[in-house]
Amino acid sequence: MSETPEIDAAVHEVLSGLRLPDGTDPVSAGRIEALVARDGQVTVTLRINPAEAPALSGLRAEAERRIAALPGVVKASVVLTAAREATVLTAAREAPAQEAPRLRAAPAKVLPEVGKVVAVASGKGGVGKSTTSVNLALGLRALGLRVGILDADIYGPSLPTLLGLVGRPQVGPDRRLIPMEAFGLKVMSIGLLVDDETAMIWRGPMVMSAITQMLADVDWGRLDVLLIDMPPGTGDAQLAIAQGTTLAGAVIVSTPQDLALIDARRGIAMFRKVDVPVLGLVENMAHFICTDCGARHDIFGSGGAEAEAARLGVPYLGAVPLTMELREASDRGRPVTALSPDGVLGQVYTGLARKLSDALDI
Repeated sequence: MSETPEIDAAVHEVLSGLRLPDGTDPVSAGRIEALVARDGQVTVTLRINPAEAPALSGLRAEAERRIAALPGVVKASVVLTAAREATVLTAAREAPAQEAPRLRAAPAKVLPEVGKVVAVASGKGGVGKSTTSVNLALGLRALGLRVGILDADIYGPSLPTLLGLVGRPQVGPDRRLIPMEAFGLKVMSIGLLVDDETAMIWRGPMVMSAITQMLADVDWGRLDVLLIDMPPGTGDAQLAIAQGTTLAGAVIVSTPQDLALIDARRGIAMFRKVDVPVLGLVENMAHFICTDCGARHDIFGSGGAEAEAARLGVPYLGAVPLTMELREASDRGRPVTALSPDGVLGQVYTGLARKLSDALDI
């Protein structure tokens, strides 16, 4: 939604002055999928045919330049998204990674039987977000909830390894993919559709379409909660998720040191920009427990995430220690909360899940 009709009109006028490869302009050709303007930032999504992508790189740059020059606009972003007949999920299995898959638009009604959709995010990689997502999902499952988890990291999917999943998802009678199951969770990941060593060399529009279709073209069934293990950063993938479904909220994962917290702040700011409530901050790798002496070592500092949560006014869900048990269980595909739910770590994750459940009021 734009702040003023004047911005809408000005952006449409700019786009009317540009030409597509067939000689038409994006406005008269009906190529505008979405236009959002807020706080001086304008984002326009244009629908294209994948074959047009190379020829439209110049148009995209020119559109951003002209929109940014409009009065009141601080930053402009033009996103190209594709729509064609075959799904990107099928293409991921059948096409080489360097080829652009054929796409089709997702159905309008997304996740009709899912109660709450929650993003688990971080501003940067390497903070243990995927491990936290899996064990948080298992903690919710231990509370008696029906839980699914979607791996939205197209370039670096981790869920198949963390959950010990092998094989390929089946296709249902309605041609939708059936999620695989592990430890009582329904699971979907691009890593279940391609070989382990396949590099997903896809541009932003392909990534956005893949994520949208893993939400809409997968038969998730009836769930109380669907956790989305987000890729790091604040780019196309995050935009696809924010636009493709109604998020009940987001959980931010960070390690205690300032370097990670800087990016966690960006993640929180992004969700606030798109009106998604931040349900809490998790301090991961809060300290290391020595396997020989049992002593606690604050490798990444101590209490940084808790202090940051208080400063930013978001709930603090708790701290998770770094242990050899956690690393070994994750590498074996036997998550610690499933392996030892009554152990120290199992109780930590279940405690986080209980706080999240309370925040979601389920």
